[in-house]
Amino acid sequence: MDKVVASAAQAVADVPDGASIAVGGFGLSGVPDALIAALHEQGTGDLRVVSNNCGAQDSGLAVLLTAGRISRVTGSYIGGNKEFGRQYLAGELELELIPQGTLAERLRAGGSGVPAFYTPAGVGTLVADGGMPWRYDGNGGVAVSSPAKEVRDFDGTSYVLEHGIRTDFALVRAARGDRHGNLVFNKAARNFNPLAAMAGRITIAEVEELVEPGEIDPDHVHLPGIFVRRVVALTPEQAADKRIEQRTVTPRTTTPDEDGHR
Repeated sequence: MDKVVASAAQAVADVPDGASIAVGGFGLSGVPDALIAALHEQGTGDLRVVSNNCGAQDSGLAVLLTAGRISRVTGSYIGGNKEFGRQYLAGELELELIPQGTLAERLRAGGSGVPAFYTPAGVGTLVADGGMPWRYDGNGGVAVSSPAKEVRDFDGTSYVLEHGIRTDFALVRAARGDRHGNLVFNKAARNFNPLAAMAGRITIAEVEELVEPGEIDPDHVHLPGIFVRRVVALTPEQAADKRIEQRTVTPRTTTPDEDGHR
């Protein structure tokens, strides 16, 4: 029952080239940076990644992306990741771009044993009709396009069939975890982490605080340990390393306001 392993390197040692991996996080929040760094260090490549986005500011999945270790991405957001966009348009990787809510439900469905489901999201667009570029040929042409999906009407509304996602591995980050793999996520860092963890056949969690079984109130568990195979305790330095993707501040005024504040 003790799922704790000594290091991130040991936890990902059996992840082979070509593996499919669901990765938690949203932007820079809740990203399993230590596990990703360990994958990069051991040289694993040709990875098929399922994640909302593919890293930012040279952190998270951007570490593997920049090193050319990712061959396919299933995600919802390219955003300001210029290297991601460059590789996609150059035909260096394949991208299945899907609605964010659909991605969340495909991960949850896969982890719950639901093979497929119908959703109205994407009906009447390339998501349902097919033809969305999955891979470019590097010369401005499309090498691989998305197929058309089944669409059915229920009570007068059209829905598109989407399949649940299962991956070989999953990498997630939690605020607290016990030796049995029960996890608690902190606020926005919860994001895609529980869903990614559910979808992985072998889920590895890095935790900022490792506690003994019984220390987490069962009512406070966000993800039960049944979904987690391995747990890695972060060092205090790793746990405290939390970046801000877009910092917005208000300039300090030089004259006091009506309450005497500056």
